[in-house]
Amino acid sequence: MSTASDTFEVLHPRASTMLYGHAEAEQAFLDAYRGRMPHAWLIGGPRGIGKATLAYRMARFVFAHPDPGAAHAATSLALPADHPAVRRVAAQGHSDLLALERTEGDSGKLRSVILVDDVRRTIGFFGSTAGEGGWRVCIIDSADELNPAGANALLKILEEPPEKSLLLVVTHAPGRLLPTIRSRCRRLTLRPLPADAVARAVADALGRDAAEPDIKAAALAADGSVARAIELLGGTALQVRERVNTLLGALPAVDPRGLHALGDALGRDESALTAFVDAVRDWLSARLIAPAEPARLVRFADVWDKLNRAARETEVFHLERKPFVFNVFGWLSEASRG
Repeated sequence: MSTASDTFEVLHPRASTMLYGHAEAEQAFLDAYRGRMPHAWLIGGPRGIGKATLAYRMARFVFAHPDPGAAHAATSLALPADHPAVRRVAAQGHSDLLALERTEGDSGKLRSVILVDDVRRTIGFFGSTAGEGGWRVCIIDSADELNPAGANALLKILEEPPEKSLLLVVTHAPGRLLPTIRSRCRRLTLRPLPADAVARAVADALGRDAAEPDIKAAALAADGSVARAIELLGGTALQVRERVNTLLGALPAVDPRGLHALGDALGRDESALTAFVDAVRDWLSARLIAPAEPARLVRFADVWDKLNRAARETEVFHLERKPFVFNVFGWLSEASRG
């Protein structure tokens, strides 16, 4: 059995053939494909819930069924694992698919944005004839990583879409995109998955049993995100989250020894730091939506802002984690009193 300290290799969405919990979204696409098919879809929702996986399923489906009339019997977008479209998309060998993602820079690390020159590749891509006489599909994963020039370049393609072109735009925050981009796309909003679906998806990705205790615990803590559950399993993050929840449960009392131990546990582990911040955010979120006196809600909202600002500074400037932990619990303790 794998342990929480293991690291996992997770399939890229282009190679994943399983999708959990989004049957309604698949049906919406199928209905449109058999009727009036939009040329662009904006697939929105939180990170790690299957948006890119859905986009690649949509692409494979139209490659396998270039004539919408031939798809009348389909009840989902699933294709057999040995279907040519599945194999070629997974191998990045389909000439009618263009995927725009962040690329590696000279340092070998992923760039922080999708370059405008990459977006401009869509001009030549959509300007040529489909290699197999069907659809030409571009997947943008994700639009949140487009810089302003890239977003404007995408808008030009959306304004004048070629025939039988399909743009699948993945976004974690649709509201932050240009209104002109949003208005030219059919919106498809995915919701966080229930914990049981997260557990099944994680088990399938890792070749394990969904009933294993650590998978169930990660699924419950993942807020509907498969990617987040796998991150929790892949290091010390799950144990950190459990330790944070224990300390949160004692508020407004603070355990200095426990905070020292927590600070040591965070070390330089980025996933552990993320687990700490996420656990505190979840705790605050529950209190911000619960009925409470206005003054109490204001205090928790103030801590939310301080937490996010301090988390960014700690990550960007590589600050020590222990002072950050003590500061956060100091704010939480003060906000919890009264």
